[in-house]
Amino acid sequence: MEYSSTALIAITAALVLVAVLLVWLSLTMAAVEGAVARVTRSNLNNLILEVQTDQEIGQLMRMKRIDRIHKVQRLIADRHATVGGCSFFRVACNVLDGVIVCGIAALYGAPLWAELLAGLVFALAVAVVAVLARPRNPGAPKPAETLIRHAGMATVAVRLTPFARLGSQKAKKRLADLSDDEELEKIQIEQGRAAIDRLVETNGFDPEVSEMLRNVLTLSETLTREIMVPRTDMITIDRAATLEDMLRLCSRSGFSRVPVIGEDVDDLVGVAYLKDAVRATAFNPASKDRSVESIVRDPMLVPESKPVDDLFHQMQRSRQHVAIVVDEYGGIAGMVTIEDAIEQIVGELEDEHDRVQRLEPVKVGERTWRMPARTPIAELEELFEVDIDEDDVDTVYGLLTKVLGRVPIVGASAVTRGIRLTAVDSAGRRKKVSTIVAEPAHVEADGEDGSTKEPRRPAADEAGQDAAGGKE
Repeated sequence: MEYSSTALIAITAALVLVAVLLVWLSLTMAAVEGAVARVTRSNLNNLILEVQTDQEIGQLMRMKRIDRIHKVQRLIADRHATVGGCSFFRVACNVLDGVIVCGIAALYGAPLWAELLAGLVFALAVAVVAVLARPRNPGAPKPAETLIRHAGMATVAVRLTPFARLGSQKAKKRLADLSDDEELEKIQIEQGRAAIDRLVETNGFDPEVSEMLRNVLTLSETLTREIMVPRTDMITIDRAATLEDMLRLCSRSGFSRVPVIGEDVDDLVGVAYLKDAVRATAFNPASKDRSVESIVRDPMLVPESKPVDDLFHQMQRSRQHVAIVVDEYGGIAGMVTIEDAIEQIVGELEDEHDRVQRLEPVKVGERTWRMPARTPIAELEELFEVDIDEDDVDTVYGLLTKVLGRVPIVGASAVTRGIRLTAVDSAGRRKKVSTIVAEPAHVEADGEDGSTKEPRRPAADEAGQDAAGGKE
């Protein structure tokens, strides 16, 4: 069909205008697509409150803005459908741009190969502009404002793409039990992990730093109960013990913070600090006979279901390095320290003494052996030619713990099967017993299992393990 020059120019101008509008629509859809993943219902509720209390805008403008915010609330109610609809229109606009350029080339009688080449080149040019301009970034600084500004356009896009909802049904089932904020946090964590993986793949990023970044992203998924020291491993001291008992216990265990209890662990009185005990006795030796209850501090209590990142920030704000973990029934579940949270990021904190755990048993006397606490019971049986036959423990440390009936600290000793086990060294941040000396006991057994326990020590020696660790 032949067109007059005036008609040809008019048609060309109209097609160019449509192509420009499609490019703008594509970039706008990309901005909305990026903003949807950054806005929560709480953000929008706060915006509504701000608009309702803003005295500088008229009633008509206030109602219009609130109506737009309500549209945005409906959009983020199904994020996957909204993102799917915007993505479809963004891709469709890029394709239509190429088709329009092909049509313009055909108007001027270009051969078929030239039409296709013109459409392809223009489509590639639009793609390059999209990459250079990073169309999703406009939604990053103020995602809520971006969504409010383009709420009407996004709503139309979602209504015209009902098939986008089909792809979101599976995702809805996976996230059915999550709140809006939790769903958004899950999306952001997955995006963060993907970004870290891409950085690592470039080989220009320190693997150890990348591992720490991954660990930071998992802090919100890790609960306090997963990192705490359980109540069975807590070192505690009786409220009736003296400051001298407290100093002795801290010296033997290596801890500087010890929970003070009454009748049992659930009867928590507070936490005693080595600094306070030293301050009270350094210039007044007679005060060593004072009760340890006189220096206790109020404990920081946290639920065992608390996420580690929240725990870390709470301990920072309250300037507490140790907290007592409480279960759902109000009982003491364990103890946790700020170092336990840090270990979730940087990995296990070990000191120069931890190499002891990887040594072999050493003979130090005629029938006396010095061995790491993790030495298997089978090896102890072989060295002393006895049959210990303990199914519920696997290591020498576990055997000593079972015979004592409590967590051993340095100096603790017990006899079983004619073998005396004595804890002689501790290591690591939590000061767990690292070395045990095994030797013939030459005593009569007084139990069915042939074991003899050492006499009960004062309250200050009652063991369980303080996760606080860390000498001050």
